[in-house]
Amino acid sequence: MKHFVNVKKFFSNEDGAVTVDWVVLTAAIVGLAIVAFNTIGDATSDMASDIASDIALQ
Repeated sequence: MKHFVNVKKFFSNEDGAVTVDWVVLTAAIVGLAIVAFNTIGDATSDMASDIASDIALQ
């Protein structure tokens, strides 16, 4: 009977599921940050090029 109690405790424990949730959420946040930094970096590079060409024309 004690064996079944241990099995029931094992299946009712949700610590592993919470860990998986945190890993998925962290991966999503890191992925979004990478996309944001790439987008901002490209826009900044384009803006710097435009400013440099405007300065060169003057």
